[in-house]
Amino acid sequence: MAAGDFDVTSAQYGAKPDSDITQALANAWKDACASTSPSPCKAPIEMQVQGTLQAPEDGSQLSKPDTWIDFSYLDKLTLSGGGTFDGQGALAWKQNDCHKKANCNSIAINLRFNFVNNSVVKDVTSLNSKNFHVNVIGCNQFTFQDFTVTAPGDSINTDGIHIGRSTGVNITDTKIGTGDDCISIGDGTKQLTVTKVTCGPGHGISIGSLGRYPKEEPVEGINVRNCTLSKTTNGVRIKTWPASPDASTASDIHFEDIIMDDVANPIIVDQEYCPWNNCKKEAPSKIKVSNVSFKNIKGTSSSPVAVKIACAKGLPCEKVEMTDIDLKYSGNQGSITSECSNVQPTITRVPNALACAAKS
Repeated sequence: MAAGDFDVTSAQYGAKPDSDITQALANAWKDACASTSPSPCKAPIEMQVQGTLQAPEDGSQLSKPDTWIDFSYLDKLTLSGGGTFDGQGALAWKQNDCHKKANCNSIAINLRFNFVNNSVVKDVTSLNSKNFHVNVIGCNQFTFQDFTVTAPGDSINTDGIHIGRSTGVNITDTKIGTGDDCISIGDGTKQLTVTKVTCGPGHGISIGSLGRYPKEEPVEGINVRNCTLSKTTNGVRIKTWPASPDASTASDIHFEDIIMDDVANPIIVDQEYCPWNNCKKEAPSKIKVSNVSFKNIKGTSSSPVAVKIACAKGLPCEKVEMTDIDLKYSGNQGSITSECSNVQPTITRVPNALACAAKS
């Protein structure tokens, strides 16, 4: 078949509204790939989604319980078309116990990108994923643009975009509202740029969590700029587990020109992250955090502790800079303040209450 358009709704493939189009989609994809001779699926390929694709509500029809749609080992993919990937996650959220225990049953992620390079996702929506909306692993030079993530604030474990072991990922002009981190940045992430992202509801934009598993790779070159967070449970965050099995690093991390709208914990570094309270906090994190800056961060905090930088005992954070921090407390539980330990940041144009006087 010659290169061109492959329409799943055509008579050749037979996809119909309100029906299972799995086979039609698989056949169209196979033909599209075969058309890119001499190497199947190595030439540029674009998948346009128009309308709404719905995942099985209970997940029972999925070939893998942790995956709905998977793109793997591709180069020059474009995913576009203005359509929506609806994970139909409401039933799964009720059954999800991952917020209570570390070992929980696998639940489907809406979109997985594994080892996909020089590619773009634009003008599509991920809706109500059962688990993470998007998981990006082993990718290089990958862009999200005009991408939308939507799920209720109480949907469990529904990170918007999770990135790990990838280099040169760019997220721009993107709107994320979900029940967990809007963007979560895992080990091995390098040269990530996040710009013009709005986040809320959600748990903020987070580096980590890091240091939970053996042989994690360093995180470096993270730039988050010109973003707005609204009514999220955290703002910009770095989180590492205590009692890390192996040593690693998180460095060259920069947050700049960020607006906080009634955000709890607007600026937070937490090296005692322990969400299920089943780790050994007396054993400090082995993740070295260094060369971190928070610049021009303004707006309102819904909690009195607007700045918290709690670094690891015996492994203090180094080269931490705070410049032009202007946050006001929107509640009535006292005055705005900061809490910091095992760090001596460089402070420029920051009110005394937020100046992060180190505590023993």
